[in-house]
Amino acid sequence: MTLPNLITIGRLFLVPLVVAMILEGRWQAAFVVFVVAGVSDAVDGILARRFGMASELGAYLDPIADKALIVSIYITLAFVGAVPAWLVVLVVSRDLMIVAAVMLAWFIDKPLVMAPFAVSKLNTVAQIVFAALLLGVRAFGVDPGLTVEVGQLVVALLTLGSMTAYLALWLRHMAA
Repeated sequence: MTLPNLITIGRLFLVPLVVAMILEGRWQAAFVVFVVAGVSDAVDGILARRFGMASELGAYLDPIADKALIVSIYITLAFVGAVPAWLVVLVVSRDLMIVAAVMLAWFIDKPLVMAPFAVSKLNTVAQIVFAALLLGVRAFGVDPGLTVEVGQLVVALLTLGSMTAYLALWLRHMAA
């Protein structure tokens, strides 16, 4: 059990906490916990790479923790009316498509290892930053101006780009 893996597991434990805080309208606390969870995603990766602490367990845990955090936050934010449903459908559909593609490839005995693309890493960062923005706006009562609309567009475009990249990889793999 490496330090990056412990950080990732800690992020998993933060997911239900931040969801509960959002549902209770505890916006400042939700913002802080979410930012800690988001920063932990970067920290565990940096530690794993820089100090040679990468592990097979971490390779599985990290994307699970990312998906749990992002999907849970976006669904919860839609539930309280902070994010449009169409964006949540897009974000969740991307993750479901990736999981379904990997499972189908495994099921038909053509296992596929998916390493993250640059657009997917950017997508994850954009999704986390946008969720933090939405929480921060509610937590601190700031007027975001057009930032929310621009954030929605950036998240939507990066999610579509990531979805397209993974679909193309999967199609090439299945055709091979």
